[in-house]
Amino acid sequence: MDAPAVLVLGIGNLLWADEGFGVRAVEEFHRRFEVPENVRVMDGGTQGVYLVQYIREADILIVFDAVDYGLPPGTLKRVEGEEVPKFLGAKKISLHQTGFQEVLAMAEMLGDYPDHLLLIGVQPVELDDYGGSLRPEVKAQIDPAIDTALAFLRDHGVSVTPRGDALDEDNTIASLEMTLGRYEAGRPAEDEAFRHGDNRVLASEGWRGPEDFDAEMTRLVHTAAEQS
Repeated sequence: MDAPAVLVLGIGNLLWADEGFGVRAVEEFHRRFEVPENVRVMDGGTQGVYLVQYIREADILIVFDAVDYGLPPGTLKRVEGEEVPKFLGAKKISLHQTGFQEVLAMAEMLGDYPDHLLLIGVQPVELDDYGGSLRPEVKAQIDPAIDTALAFLRDHGVSVTPRGDALDEDNTIASLEMTLGRYEAGRPAEDEAFRHGDNRVLASEGWRGPEDFDAEMTRLVHTAAEQS
């Protein structure tokens, strides 16, 4: 019997404080553990529909993310199976969540959906802080989140191996410019950089998103399904 294809995925946006939880969690997972050939560890960032092929290839999918569960800030919660898309779309924190919900829907429409799906999410403390890093309460949940992922893998017969020495930041899956140490150390002072987005962009007449984002994502899903 072939080993199951496993995808351990972190999604989110590092530039908006606790929105980066999923990416930081998967970076730390990779830094501390070696995985067999059937396991892929991936920073999905905000790629949205571009992740669909990786989802289609996975028998087991674990997702780290910042999720608005309506719980006290810093709370870690796991959701499994068919309940996962409900939480990703119930209350949007950012555009990447709707995008990932659509990725799951697209994979299902194309006939390839993970047999086992686990969402490991943390309730954010702060999002509206451009260039900010994880708040302490959220950062403290990275280790418990990884432990939850390891237990889920063990329950499904998948073993990973702790590295003798954890990788240093320059050898992780993070880009060098966005490693946690560089990112936190290189942030400009508040009087040098606006913390809530760039008014020059937000007020610009040169860019407009779709009037109905959900309708546009549904259109993209159907177009992709027709072309497959």
